Amino acid sequence: MRAFVITLAGAIAGAALAVAVILTMADRGMIPINDLQMQTYLMRRPELAAAMLGRYQQQEESKQKAQQTAALMNQAAFFDPKIAFVAGPANAKQTFVEFYDYDCPFCRASLPAIKKFYEANKDKVRFAFIEYPIEQLHGPSAMFAAKASLAARKQRDRYMDFHFALLAEEGAITEEMIYANAAKVGMDVNRLKADIQDPQMQKALDASIALARKTGIDGTPTFILNGKLHPGMLEDAALNEAMKLDKS
Repeated sequence: MRAFVITLAGAIAGAALAVAVILTMADRGMIPINDLQMQTYLMRRPELAAAMLGRYQQQEESKQKAQQTAALMNQAAFFDPKIAFVAGPANAKQTFVEFYDYDCPFCRASLPAIKKFYEANKDKVRFAFIEYPIEQLHGPSAMFAAKASLAARKQRDRYMDFHFALLAEEGAITEEMIYANAAKVGMDVNRLKADIQDPQMQKALDASIALARKTGIDGTPTFILNGKLHPGMLEDAALNEAMKLDKS
């Protein structure tokens, strides 16, 4: 069986290489072949097209992985105060980054663990909370909630309470929910409403979305814990294990 698999793999790799050679030679005029002839040839040998597609996908995945690795190495980008709400000591050895969407059910499900972890470690871990609303999934309410969250950062002392309160909501976030939670945590609601209209909020949101895409993040929540990517919901045990905090 193993020999058969090796033979098959070699055949597919050889087929892709053969097509690549043919295309190169045709492009240089060494073989009189046109698009129709190549199409006819590939239709008669569908395994060649499948091999070429598989090879292309492998190349794209390798390219994306390299881009993601490079993006993760630039940790400073995730702690840019123009993009993230940053908290905790600047010289902290441990770093926590979260990309979230207020209408995301998995972000909400992660809230108990994240809130507990933040309260216990805000004096020794560097935190970055970054907006990544996915309008295609959660609609325009997610985009408005993200802009409101960005505006709320101008009232820094109340921000984390506001952030956790919004994530604790059920159903799509509405303007009424936003302003009610802002008032509940002691924010100046009129100031918040004015700040939401600031064009800088949209620019900041565009920048955070661009950063997520550059990093290869396609869903929420996504965490970067001590420089390593952790997509999906987190509970206490997984979070503490990923961070490997010094208990001393």
